[in-house]
Amino acid sequence: MTLKTAKNERVQAKRKKTAGRAKIISGEKASIFKNFEKCQIGVIGAGKLGEVIIAGLISQDPSIKSRLLSTTDSNERAEYIKKKHGVKCGADNIALAKSSDIIILSVKPQNVAEVLNEIKPYLDKTKILVSVAAGVTIFYMESFLKDDVAVIRTMPNLCCQVGAGMTAISKGTHANNEHVELAKKIFEPISRIVVIDEKHIDAVTGLSGSGPAYIYIAIEALAEGGVKVGLPRDVAILLAAQTTLGAAKMVLETQEHPAKLKDMVTTPAGVTIDGIMELEEGKFRVTLLKAVLKGAERAKELVKN
Repeated sequence: MTLKTAKNERVQAKRKKTAGRAKIISGEKASIFKNFEKCQIGVIGAGKLGEVIIAGLISQDPSIKSRLLSTTDSNERAEYIKKKHGVKCGADNIALAKSSDIIILSVKPQNVAEVLNEIKPYLDKTKILVSVAAGVTIFYMESFLKDDVAVIRTMPNLCCQVGAGMTAISKGTHANNEHVELAKKIFEPISRIVVIDEKHIDAVTGLSGSGPAYIYIAIEALAEGGVKVGLPRDVAILLAAQTTLGAAKMVLETQEHPAKLKDMVTTPAGVTIDGIMELEEGKFRVTLLKAVLKGAERAKELVKN
């Protein structure tokens, strides 16, 4: 064997070894993204919604505390999060971005640009950015980031606070189905999930985002009706709220059309049909429909602004 041949063999062996190491490293990162239980998760903005997400993740798997980081600009809030949830909480967004595989952006919409400018040098294709900032588009967030960063935009609603929320998920230009599955695991403990194109997010905002407020008005009105006919207020509110909960649960669990379930309650010449006539005369149905349309239109205006 000549010296030249031996040298070539050593070079080839080194290349194979390096290539093998690269495959292993790549495989490790891929396995992390496939295995949610290995991901380091950071929540930037441990406010009300950020805390709900943290609490939901812990309820699903208490051991996740060791893989959770969070930040807030309030020392008092940081101490509260650490004491109540046993999760590290500080003010260093950069440290969080460096050490997290999944970064959850849970700040006010007007603060998104500031935070993204701060952490963008530390985001690349090995990271996932999941935003819950209302009205902030994927295009806007991606404009701050490198071309290969996976961005997921979400729209959760208030009911996530009691584990009965609704969350819409939209994937960005560089996100794939694997990223979506990871994002779903974040919200599964606190809500049902629908994956949609971002073009539908404004409609979601008008329906499930604002919808709880409309339902609260309906519950309040039902309860007031009960008070009007002689029920104690606390009893009337309980009856109205539980009736609303039960009706929603029947829609979800039977998967029947609401109109069919309505007909099951509405017996010929009975009590319910008279009530429905009053609702129709008062344009209850079209008023709710208009509320959703108006909410969606307003959401579009906020995005443009």
